[in-house]
Amino acid sequence: MTDNRKYKFLDRDHPFFAKTWVRGATVALPAGMAVLEFAMASPGFGILFAAAAGWALWELFLRP
Repeated sequence: MTDNRKYKFLDRDHPFFAKTWVRGATVALPAGMAVLEFAMASPGFGILFAAAAGWALWELFLRP
């Protein structure tokens, strides 16, 4: 039996993301790490975590 569904890494329709606090934590955790990395003078990792937080914010809250 073949399953042709396309799975997404951050799927807001998945039951795991049904609660708003889980979505918020998924955005806040990498955002906090980005702030920490910038504060510790590590801009490469800061940009990486900021991009992850931005992507999570878009996928879980802002995408139409």
